[in-house]
Amino acid sequence: MTDPEILTLFQQRDEQAVREAAKQYGGLCRSVGMQILGSAEDAEECLNDVMMQLWTHIPPEQPESLAAYCAVLMRNCCLKRYRSQRAEKRGGGQTAAALEELSGCIPSAEDTERQVDQILLRDALNRFLDGLPEDARNIFVRRYFYLSPEKEIAALSGVSLSKVKVTLHRTRKKLRRFLEEEGLL
Repeated sequence: MTDPEILTLFQQRDEQAVREAAKQYGGLCRSVGMQILGSAEDAEECLNDVMMQLWTHIPPEQPESLAAYCAVLMRNCCLKRYRSQRAEKRGGGQTAAALEELSGCIPSAEDTERQVDQILLRDALNRFLDGLPEDARNIFVRRYFYLSPEKEIAALSGVSLSKVKVTLHRTRKKLRRFLEEEGLL
């Protein structure tokens, strides 16, 4: 079933929409969940939460890409669960490592203009990613969106681990310069 067909089912409030979305994008969501949480049970719970969010958000939301929309909802749900689980015991895992690596590049979300900053940051990140070579963009997105380990990225990309590390380091430096030029740092 195609995205427009699934979206039509959601608009008609047909419960089959949830089953079709889970069938179509459940694997993607579980993969994102496992990368962040490392637990099939927790990933499955987040997937259920995502399906509920789809049901409540569509309509009025009309995502252009249902796959990307599901992945973002899943990522946000898993990160929220991850933070909740790790509230007392900080550290460890790919998520903490990835967030730590980006800490010097992303502005603080504690100021009063948080939502405006988030929108500006999102738009700037999209422009930055559009300007990267495809291989660097893929490595960066795999690491900081899907939170994949560097070794896995190297294997999937067919490059050495050191190439992945160097690419990530250089891309973070470019991102920092870009955000400074945009006035976001």
